[in-house]
Amino acid sequence: MSSVDGRVILITGGTGSFGKKFAKRILENYNPKKVIIYSRDEYKQYWMQQELKKHIPKLRFFLGDVRDRERLYRAFDGVDIVVHAAALKQVPLLEYNPIEAVKTNIYGAENIINAAIDMGVEKVIALSTDKAVNPVNLYGATKLVADKLFVAANAYAGGKKTRFAVVRYGNVAGSRGSVIPYFLKLVREGKRELPITDFRMTRFWITLDEGIDMVLKAIRDARGGEIFVPKIPSFKVTDLARAICPDCKLVEIGVRPGEKIHEVMITEEDARTTYDYGSYYVIYPVIDWKGEGIVDETGRKVPDGFRYSSDSNSWWLYVGDLRGKLQELGFTL
Repeated sequence: MSSVDGRVILITGGTGSFGKKFAKRILENYNPKKVIIYSRDEYKQYWMQQELKKHIPKLRFFLGDVRDRERLYRAFDGVDIVVHAAALKQVPLLEYNPIEAVKTNIYGAENIINAAIDMGVEKVIALSTDKAVNPVNLYGATKLVADKLFVAANAYAGGKKTRFAVVRYGNVAGSRGSVIPYFLKLVREGKRELPITDFRMTRFWITLDEGIDMVLKAIRDARGGEIFVPKIPSFKVTDLARAICPDCKLVEIGVRPGEKIHEVMITEEDARTTYDYGSYYVIYPVIDWKGEGIVDETGRKVPDGFRYSSDSNSWWLYVGDLRGKLQELGFTL
């Protein structure tokens, strides 16, 4: 029996790319008691209802914002598992609207924590980002605070049953706002030059399905306080551009404000409490507040000074690999 079978699952930000695919996969491949979509966009909820019409007996929609504490209390009534995907994410926009980022990404996290503990939710899995590691922009800074809130929430829960964990990964390949649809759009418009912010730039490659796999693993295995990090390949952005348009000229335009040259998932400081589980890493909290033992004995401690970064990764995708990956995702090259 799966860890989601017979359970009531609520997804915040449920009409986003992750929420839609996660809900569809849960409903089509498992046997949940109910899946609740919690989001503030009524238009997206309407179209999601149309897309998943055959699942309506097990699918519910709640209009609400994670900033609204009272609404969360109502929505969490009877919920077993919360997957927290709601966030403000657009880096440049949040630099100009910092308080809005704080209200949603930090205060929203606090509201999720309090509602989950008080309403008896069993497990909360929060989605994070590589930008929360050594943040250089406001989005990353707010997500770092949120990560720390969710980890520490296991202490706040006291004797209550609620457990909190985090899943961290980078930009999803082909998602809205990613570089892949942007490059493809330029090529379709007949452009023969592709802009690269820095020719040294590297990124991790992860698909939406792989992100969902990691969340399902966290739902099953989390004991409270872990940050789960999948092992995924790296690629050079210049190789991605050549995979999309082999004949295009690549033009270096300079790094944008708040942009990193490489993605970092685990720092040398995190390595002190990081364990390797074969296909993923787990960063454990420094303190085991409940004294129950949270490290799974099947894990292997990573070496001191270990760093998991897209430029120092041992697993790489090159031009041919990337073309194949893009075609698997349904992109026409």
